Amino acid sequence: MKKAKRSKISSVLVTVALLSLLASNGLVANAATKTITCYKGTVIKKVTATYPKCPTGYSTKKPVAVKSTAPAKSGAAATSYQISATYSGKVSLLWSESDVQVTSVSAKGTGNNLGLDTLTGNGSAAPSSSCDTPSLVGTLGGGGNTIKITVDSSSKACADSDGAPATVTLSGNAVITGGTGKFAGATGTLKVTGSFKIKSTVAGSSESPALEMSFTGNINTK
Repeated sequence: MKKAKRSKISSVLVTVALLSLLASNGLVANAATKTITCYKGTVIKKVTATYPKCPTGYSTKKPVAVKSTAPAKSGAAATSYQISATYSGKVSLLWSESDVQVTSVSAKGTGNNLGLDTLTGNGSAAPSSSCDTPSLVGTLGGGGNTIKITVDSSSKACADSDGAPATVTLSGNAVITGGTGKFAGATGTLKVTGSFKIKSTVAGSSESPALEMSFTGNINTK
């Protein structure tokens, strides 16, 4: 009986020892392995080993997410139109004691006029010498398109004589101040030249001499 009891106790002790050994081995195994996370662009891999190492091309450093930004929308491309045209027609003048009124300008264009085949306008001048600065505004138009022009302060209208009859020549710049149709919002500066003849400068007199004007330059649109 005493021997059987001792054998039973020994069996229990062996079982406990085996369980302890297995538990110990499990702890050692768990402690000996490690899992790391490896990144390559958007690809993610997990590596588990005693001494884990990322595959070639991978890194343990997590890539920073890059925010995509939509490209800025650009406005419509700017367009430049080159004009080189001559307009022939009539200018109507009305003289007073102090100035001359350009009551109307009406002319037809030839050359590279971009379809702007008519010139209309008006203005005035207060001649105090043979060369003065005129105040002139006009419109070049045709086919539903127009540009508006204003002769700038650097321009001159010069007579070849102190009295009538005389030939008046115009030279300077015409500033584009807008437009319609395909020339909507037009800008630019055109070189302008022109001439007409006057028969009288007596106050109250009026006349409509022949006029010729030329415009060259670029019409810019956005």
